[in-house]
Amino acid sequence: MNTPTEAWTLRINLKLSSGMSLFKARDWWSSILGEGEEFDQGCLCVGDVDNSGTGHDKVVVGSYMGMLRIFSPQANKPVEGAQALAESQLLEVNLHNAIIQVELGKFVSCSDLLHLAVLHPRKLSVYSVSGTTGNVDHGDQYQQKLVYEHNLQRTACNMAYGTFGGVTGHHSLCIQSMDGMLMFFEQDSYSFGRFLPGFLLPGPLVYNPRTDSFLTVSSARQLESYRYETLATATEAENRQELPLKGGGKRLTPDWTLVLGEQTLELSVPSFSHSSSSIFVLGERNLYCLRDNGQIRFMKKLEYNPSCFLPYASLTDGTTNLLLGNHTNMLLVYQDVTLKWASQLPFVPVAVRVASFPDLKGVVVSLSSEGLLLCSYMGTDPSFYSTPKVESRDVDYEKLDAELKRLQKYIREASRTQDILPKGDTQEDLTVTAVISKNMDNPSQAHIQDIDGLPVPSVTVQLKLKSNSVVQGPRLTVTVQPPLTVTQNHFVLDTMGVGSSTAVSFSAFLNGHYPPADLTGDITISYTAPTGVPRVLQSRFSLPLVLVCASSTPAKSTKFKITIDTNQPPVDLQTMFPEFSPKSEEKDGNSLSFQFLSGQKVSLVASKSSQRYRIQSDSFEDMWLIAKELVQRCDRHFAKHGVKDFRKSFSGPIPLQDYFLAVEQHFQLRVSAKQYQDLLSERAVQFRAIQRRLLTRFKDKTPAPLQNLDTLLDATYNQMMSLAEAAEEIQTQLDQAFARLRSGTHLLVLLLSLWQGLPPDQISLLEASLLPLLQDTAQLGWEESCDAAVTHLLRTCLSRSPKEQAISLAQTADTVLELPKDTARLKKHITLLCDRIGKGGRLSLCSEANVQLPAQIQNLAAPGGVEPSADAPGGEPLPLQQDAATFIKKKQPSKKVKKGEYAGFAVI
Repeated sequence: MNTPTEAWTLRINLKLSSGMSLFKARDWWSSILGEGEEFDQGCLCVGDVDNSGTGHDKVVVGSYMGMLRIFSPQANKPVEGAQALAESQLLEVNLHNAIIQVELGKFVSCSDLLHLAVLHPRKLSVYSVSGTTGNVDHGDQYQQKLVYEHNLQRTACNMAYGTFGGVTGHHSLCIQSMDGMLMFFEQDSYSFGRFLPGFLLPGPLVYNPRTDSFLTVSSARQLESYRYETLATATEAENRQELPLKGGGKRLTPDWTLVLGEQTLELSVPSFSHSSSSIFVLGERNLYCLRDNGQIRFMKKLEYNPSCFLPYASLTDGTTNLLLGNHTNMLLVYQDVTLKWASQLPFVPVAVRVASFPDLKGVVVSLSSEGLLLCSYMGTDPSFYSTPKVESRDVDYEKLDAELKRLQKYIREASRTQDILPKGDTQEDLTVTAVISKNMDNPSQAHIQDIDGLPVPSVTVQLKLKSNSVVQGPRLTVTVQPPLTVTQNHFVLDTMGVGSSTAVSFSAFLNGHYPPADLTGDITISYTAPTGVPRVLQSRFSLPLVLVCASSTPAKSTKFKITIDTNQPPVDLQTMFPEFSPKSEEKDGNSLSFQFLSGQKVSLVASKSSQRYRIQSDSFEDMWLIAKELVQRCDRHFAKHGVKDFRKSFSGPIPLQDYFLAVEQHFQLRVSAKQYQDLLSERAVQFRAIQRRLLTRFKDKTPAPLQNLDTLLDATYNQMMSLAEAAEEIQTQLDQAFARLRSGTHLLVLLLSLWQGLPPDQISLLEASLLPLLQDTAQLGWEESCDAAVTHLLRTCLSRSPKEQAISLAQTADTVLELPKDTARLKKHITLLCDRIGKGGRLSLCSEANVQLPAQIQNLAAPGGVEPSADAPGGEPLPLQQDAATFIKKKQPSKKVKKGEYAGFAVI
């Protein structure tokens, strides 16, 4: 139906005002693209991307997550789901960079074929898409091949293409950067770049081939037109600050401007041969149609918030049809300013195109920001609802007032009694108490009976649950740090009434040949409140140290040593660690030795003549659990005896080089794991290729000789199995290295907190920065995550001045977190972090919270004073000297150290 009557137009307007539509877009083909991906205006284009020559279009969609997909939609068949999608999807590839815009054009010189241009934030890639007929039953195969690419020096915003300068036969590309530079590319070569005058924010960009000019909307909310000839002959500049120059060249000025007074969503220059020369501008509240010289042909005020539009050819000469989507899920069809049709969509469209497919021509292709792709046509879905007649009666105001008071009373009572949202001052619905058995299990529940001759114990943990209200369907989950494990980690409990209680038990034990980084366990309980609201309760418990280590004889010599100072006399260590006291009568309360079941020996010594404790071992990471237990047990001991001014400190040096050994070992294992994964992927590709060739020969009516393909298949299979076993072994070693790295990082944070007396909030922020991950993944590892977090601290709260913060943040480029080439940068940043903390820097999420104090004040504020390190004046800090790179040492008090001060330590 081409032209609706006036009555239908009135009904359309009425439906639009009520938020519904009589006419709905008829679903011809649809698909859901990915999960959790985002899309925008430039992510959709249609055309014969594979140059099939049939005149039928394909749909090309790119996402901000880097996924590129090509579809050839077919009418919905009885087969639905994944099989129907697979039949329509020609290609899906991950480009590993956000896709801002996709366009089809003749972007390759000496070729009349269409190529696909993909714009990334820092790269422009041009691909050729081709299809080959399959030899087996897998159908046609499509592939994309990179023709050329340009690495951009500035972050891109959008692009436009066309026959710049009147050149025919091929298309050139123009990219607008986020800082207002137009970069021109002619096929595989860069032509020139120009900065737009008075630029503040990027706007939409489009090329007008009729006047050979570019149209854009500036931050002043005015439409500007620049001729290509003017851009080509304007003054060359490397940055915006160099404009304007006093020397030669021409200043860049627009050919004409038009004040719009509102933000522009999209620009379009249709090139229909039978339509008049027009420029369409979609604003937030108005639709403009302009001539090529900037004069307004017509303007329409919109009564809704538009989202996208598309001009297309009209059957009436001198007019143009428009598809216009809005935020009320409507797709409107206009002929100039006259509304001709309105359709209801299932989503808010961000891009709309018109395409021709083999089964249907003139299909409307629309895309939502969540990835809903819909191919539809206009249709009707009438509503049979009719408004009932209202009986006329006199209004009884007294009766209405009494009813209103009664309803308000019900609302007040419901507001007081309903428990929809949890209240902070109310009692919890459920309380959880963890009780750790004082004795080890007999017999042990551990899967590994002994490690290096030492028996592996297990301990029973009992969780007592008490409900203060009705708790429906509680589910309890227990999580411990690897290699610790439990006999049962998931419990499904019955519904608990008010005041009821229940208990569950499980055993925890060591299930690996390396010590854990933490002895704490997490309890998570999910349940449903009586009001139907799901809730989650979390709690934590600590496992005993004796679960992972046993008492041992002291080692004669050790490699690593840590000394912790206190302001109270040393405590008898056997009293502090009664479970590790020797059974013999000869008791020496000044020393203890711990043997980890799957690690090194760690010795703990209390000084006889000074208020100090020393921890020493042949493994830097294994000292963490002993140091943590020592600090916690000292705090509890002196708090129990009423000592309120107990203080502990660490006087250095900070053992960064010992810590960097664990970092380097973890990094090398990550590199090896990636190499094995790459080799395994190559052999898998080779294995599938051999399988396809064998399948082709087996299906042939006249089978050809195998030509040793079966031998090659067996050899490839054996290589794959060997590589898989090696990759699994490397992964096991990587898990152990990460656990040791976590232990070393915890120990480094403890020493830094004792060195500078950091409060708990700064300790938490330091731990979150140095340990941003609880485990490595294939996409993200510890090195790049820690480097990003530490770099952010150095540029914000630990920077030397607010000016440096602004400069460093402005110069920060868009970086992708990936496996670095080496650990030199990470080591340097961690060293700088310790250095600036040693100078009195405060850790805070607020960038202005820490402005560096003068050196005199720092030396007064720091306990004992801090040695200053040499920094570059006014720029990036220079690398620390060799001594400072090795450790950050705290300066001792000015008093002289007595000869033989450390003689009080017992000899181990």
